[in-house]
Amino acid sequence: MGWLDRVDDQVDALRRARALQQASRSAEAVALLDRVIRTTDDPCARADALVQRLCAVINLGRTAEYTRAIEDASAAVRDLAEPYLHGHLNALAALAAHHQGALDRCVTHLVKAARALTADDDPDRDTAWGWHDLAMAYSYLSFHGHALGAIERARQVGLTAGIPEETFAAPGIRLRNAVALDHNGDSDGCLRVLRDVAGDFSRFLRSGRADDIMPGSLAAYGYAAARRAAFGDRVESGTDADPTRLLAHGGDSARARDLRQLGQVCLAIADGRPIEAVTRLDTTRVSNETLGAAEAPRLRSIALARAGDHAAAHRADRHAFRLAAQRNDRLRDVYIDGIAARIDHEEVRREAARYEGEALTDPLTGLPNRRRLERYIGAVVSRGERVVIGVCDLDGFKAVNTRHGHHSGDLVLQRIAGVINRVMRRGDFVARYGGDEFVVVLPEAGMSEATEVARRIQAAVRTEDWESLVPGTPVGVSIGFAEVNGGSGASVREALGAAFELADREMLRAKDRRRAS
Repeated sequence: MGWLDRVDDQVDALRRARALQQASRSAEAVALLDRVIRTTDDPCARADALVQRLCAVINLGRTAEYTRAIEDASAAVRDLAEPYLHGHLNALAALAAHHQGALDRCVTHLVKAARALTADDDPDRDTAWGWHDLAMAYSYLSFHGHALGAIERARQVGLTAGIPEETFAAPGIRLRNAVALDHNGDSDGCLRVLRDVAGDFSRFLRSGRADDIMPGSLAAYGYAAARRAAFGDRVESGTDADPTRLLAHGGDSARARDLRQLGQVCLAIADGRPIEAVTRLDTTRVSNETLGAAEAPRLRSIALARAGDHAAAHRADRHAFRLAAQRNDRLRDVYIDGIAARIDHEEVRREAARYEGEALTDPLTGLPNRRRLERYIGAVVSRGERVVIGVCDLDGFKAVNTRHGHHSGDLVLQRIAGVINRVMRRGDFVARYGGDEFVVVLPEAGMSEATEVARRIQAAVRTEDWESLVPGTPVGVSIGFAEVNGGSGASVREALGAAFELADREMLRAKDRRRAS
């Protein structure tokens, strides 16, 4: 069941608003969404409309409205347990935060968006669009590697949901990757990427699938062709691949307007009119987020070189390179990992803060330790409540310590603690039992709930980026569950001992099954 299948009011209007935005008619979408917001009593419909409205406001570049739109959408989404909505909202909020210069807040939103969308157990068309918008957010913020990974997730989910491949071809992502290469001195690499983009568009034209390409993507194909022409590549004119014709697409999108203006500069250079190109740049005002702050000075450098003013061209090129250096991708990728670790640590600390005394907390992970775990389960069982315990043991942890050292092992344990803690249900309890073993406690639950929790933990561990933390050493988790039977006349200690023994045996069986497969 998709997200909109759960909405009970004005679904047709919400679908229409989506179609308008995909057709780059965001101003019309805003008017339609405002009517939905004014007239609906359905919290799901209201939340969807406010998230869509935020998207439309960003598309239109109405920056003065960003803060209010984010606040309204966040208030509507906060109490809805829908991963798609939280993921999409955070992706859009990241774009807005970046425009406002709040890089720390921006990256926090990116991490939260990726986690929410990854947690969606029932991905559909809307989830695919959520990944698409997250990919665009990464791309506009110059996280090119993350952008390519997110757009591939969008493509995979979209294909499953019946969305054509060309819808998520995302030429804008590769276009921004290409110009970033040029800004950093790799013009040959830029040209190779631009030619690949052109090859994809030609393939869609030959197969008759170009009609499914979004207007904003057509504008990106147009700019990629115009940029190639500025380098001296021959491009088609008078055909469907004519850059002038493609640049006319994009509707009321602020970024499409930027591409049109810069595209005209590129075409003037290609047509042997470099002074006109420089004059256009003197009067052109485009957002730095569209293609990076270095794009305008880089085009100025190319135009001045064509005009024969090589000293001025060199100065413009140096300016472009300095601007590009401020957006170093590797540093930003490290920053994303740092924000992710901070979020995990804050969540673990909030959970552990419920329990008093440092003696009850594991110093490495911040989770409750074995002593606190035993007290907690004993109190639950003594009250006669139903409870299930699960023993989680890491797979591959010995290899981590052997190949990468104990410091890396500690980092893996901290990451695992955060992963398990964030996918648990509200009210569940997580502790570090010792070594690479963790215990989860599910109060008022049975084995069916335990099976679902185990699936979520294993899925979350499986999707973590272990390769960047411990290259070449996969990390997994084996889990065994057992019910604590406190009503058979046995003491609490005996009941706990029997449950732990049974859960440990189930965990070892699960580990044997993983090895056999």
